[in-house]
Amino acid sequence: MSRKLSEQEYGKTTSGQLRKWLDGDQDLLLGNVEMQPQKPFEEDEKTKKERAEEKKRVLKKVYDLNNNRQVRVFEKLYRVSCALFCVLLLAMLLMAISQLPSIGAAERPVNNEVSRRYIEDGLQETGSVNIVTGMILDYRAFDTLGESHVLFIATCTVLILLRIDKNKKKELEDEQNDSVYEPQNDVILQTVARILVPTIVIFGIYVILCGHLGPGGGFSGGAIIGAGLILYLNAFGFKKTERFFTAKTYKKLSFCALACYSLSKCYSFYTGANHIESVIPLGTPGAILSSGLILILNICVGIVVAGTMYTFFVMFRKGGY
Repeated sequence: MSRKLSEQEYGKTTSGQLRKWLDGDQDLLLGNVEMQPQKPFEEDEKTKKERAEEKKRVLKKVYDLNNNRQVRVFEKLYRVSCALFCVLLLAMLLMAISQLPSIGAAERPVNNEVSRRYIEDGLQETGSVNIVTGMILDYRAFDTLGESHVLFIATCTVLILLRIDKNKKKELEDEQNDSVYEPQNDVILQTVARILVPTIVIFGIYVILCGHLGPGGGFSGGAIIGAGLILYLNAFGFKKTERFFTAKTYKKLSFCALACYSLSKCYSFYTGANHIESVIPLGTPGAILSSGLILILNICVGIVVAGTMYTFFVMFRKGGY
């Protein structure tokens, strides 16, 4: 019958040392391998001169454009390819122009039924008094959805390229005395902003809500609201502006607006493609609550445009909210 080893005796055995090595308590090679500090590498003067001469020969051979055969061949091929591409492009454009209908012909694109449909049946089919708004947010709503996504993607790109890291941001600025970015309490600017900013924002909301009744819409109204936010920022600084509009606010508003726009138009596309009558009434033309989903789409586009304008300004000015 084997005798039970003590902890000290077990540690001296091979299995005990292996167990300590696996647990990380002991390094088997520690103290058993002769180690000497490595001396820094020093290159002698002769080797340095040889290396410098070799580098000169390589650079001369590679960058000698007059005597380098590969470079000369590439330049010739490049010039020939450019000339062939220009000739091919010119031939394609000439062929396309030659097949266009003559001036005044009935088959010209300007005389097709699309524009006539917009003008004659636009009010009845979209409920929008403004023909342009009905065309953009009803007949061509899918294209407008792409434009809104382009704005959102452009903002994301600017955020990626210009955003300052949080750790570096603390080093670059003093949160308590942000004299580089904050206004110096300009009384004239702040007084004018107190008067104009509410008026600008209200006018932008009016342009968005009445875009289906007259000139205006989400793009122009959103640009007006974005200008009001920028004016408020220049007058009162980031500290006060970030009480109601931050990067999280913009992301949430943009996501909700784009999602609402997409879901609304998916419903319209589904009902239109399957000849199903929509349950959303067009309303009375000329009333504020009319034109079906166009009013909602204008609001969504206005939110995206306003947030994009303000975000661009903030990122180019400070690199972050």
